[in-house]
Amino acid sequence: MRRTWAPLAGAVVPVLLLGAWQAASASGVWSASQLPPPADVLAALGQLARRGELGHHIAISVQRVLLGFAAGSVAGLALGGLVGLSRAAQALLGPTIQALRAVPSLAWVPLLLLWLGIDETPKIVLVAIGAFFPVYSTVAAALARVDPHLVEVGRAYGRSGAALLGTVLFPAALPAVVSGLRLGLAQSWLFLVAAELIASSMGLGFLLIDSQNTGRTDVMLLAIVLLAVIGKATDSALALVERTRLIHS
Repeated sequence: MRRTWAPLAGAVVPVLLLGAWQAASASGVWSASQLPPPADVLAALGQLARRGELGHHIAISVQRVLLGFAAGSVAGLALGGLVGLSRAAQALLGPTIQALRAVPSLAWVPLLLLWLGIDETPKIVLVAIGAFFPVYSTVAAALARVDPHLVEVGRAYGRSGAALLGTVLFPAALPAVVSGLRLGLAQSWLFLVAAELIASSMGLGFLLIDSQNTGRTDVMLLAIVLLAVIGKATDSALALVERTRLIHS
């Protein structure tokens, strides 16, 4: 019963928001150019789909997010593991990485343009930066809090170095690590819009910015809805992998 009702309960708030949106657009407080009704946004979806543009925008954004997330999460796992296991690494690297974490996403754009040009590379690097920090912070904190008794047991069975990390430390920290990966994936979608400011002609972030410039509020709202839906879908896919991994372990 709980599994049956959970998806229905999760749909309650979106349905209420949709109803509030329709009521607000019909109230006359805002004009159609300021707040188009849901039907206009659905019509914009159909228009873009018929022209074959929507699939390209979605595909390029998903590709950028997945590549950036993969690169950022690998770097986050590596450095987070190093800092979480070594006090010397924590003292040396921790303060600098935490300071860089405070830099806003848009602040990286001019440097990435200067260093990497205007092709796909700076966009993917910016998404990777967004993914890196949540993964790094979560992994470092999780490994630092692993029960010392587990480490002693692992060493008693002859584990050390990479073997100790792979068989004792990472499995003990796995739930927190997966949570960090999910946070990193969510941050990747947040950084995507900033990434697609970099001389883009395709992608959901470009669609959002272009619709602002052309006064197409219906397309703007469509881009926001698509970012929310696809971001949630990718998070759910990662959560499914987590549940499958826990079931088999």
